[in-house]
Amino acid sequence: MATLTVPAGVPPVAEDCEQLRKAFTGWGTNEKLIIDILAHRDAAQRRAIRAAYAETYGEELLRALNDEIHGKFERAVIQWTLDPAERDAVLANEEAKKWHAGGRALVEIACTRTPAQLWAAKQAYHDRFKRSLEEDVAAHVTGEFRKLLVPLVSAYRYDGPEVNTSLAHSEAKILQDKIHDKAYGDEEIIRILTTRSKAQLLATFNSYNDQFSHPINKDLKEDPKDEYLATLRAIIRCFTCPDRYFEKIIRLAIGSIGTDENSLTRIITTRAEVDLKLIKEAYQKRNSVPLEKAVSKDTTRDYEDMLLALLGAEY
Repeated sequence: MATLTVPAGVPPVAEDCEQLRKAFTGWGTNEKLIIDILAHRDAAQRRAIRAAYAETYGEELLRALNDEIHGKFERAVIQWTLDPAERDAVLANEEAKKWHAGGRALVEIACTRTPAQLWAAKQAYHDRFKRSLEEDVAAHVTGEFRKLLVPLVSAYRYDGPEVNTSLAHSEAKILQDKIHDKAYGDEEIIRILTTRSKAQLLATFNSYNDQFSHPINKDLKEDPKDEYLATLRAIIRCFTCPDRYFEKIIRLAIGSIGTDENSLTRIITTRAEVDLKLIKEAYQKRNSVPLEKAVSKDTTRDYEDMLLALLGAEY
């Protein structure tokens, strides 16, 4: 499901560090060499490179990258080079501090990571920012969004396959009653969405469809311009069909006037080691165009090459 390509014979870490150092010295930066190394190493290998680089040269690799490359290419390389938990912490902090109703990073981190991965991201947040993620979300997000997002990022869900079918049936009815009454911010809706395991939620959403003859998200489209309802739908889609959820985020990022590079970079860097192949398939099915071709059309130069490498394409 991942698109990351790692060569069969990966050089020793010391050699990767030496080559990266060469990329940073001399006349100009060798961006291609940076991509050839970092875009083709998995998380453990990148972690080892960072540690060895710091030990060998007395300088953090991320700081060296920050000094040598810039703009959207820099953002893509830095995000990719970060450890996944660290990356999630940085993305969560950015969104919490610059909160706007259409933000999706917090929802993605809370709903598409495993409970252990979310816990690791929150620990990385503690270590990096000396505060808790919940604390910053509560401080910067307001109103009904705060009521929803604080418990969402606070959750440590059960991760097993067990399902209580009678509970799924009764909670589907609770959800329908609250939605029918337009009580979208009701504590029962929030309780169910922020505490139940993924398996239990999927059973509840299936029961909703069986009982009321349509998906729950159809009832959450009362006002397509309502960002709170859009956030509820995003939470549900992250559980029910993450590949199609991410496909839509990418499609909107490159399909509108002006590319949303932050969203495009976020999805590609966070999913390349997870399920980006499924997202590519969903994009091809939905748009009849390979995702690599669409990304290439909407991006340029080193930024384009970095994203294409993570997509598993030749560049």
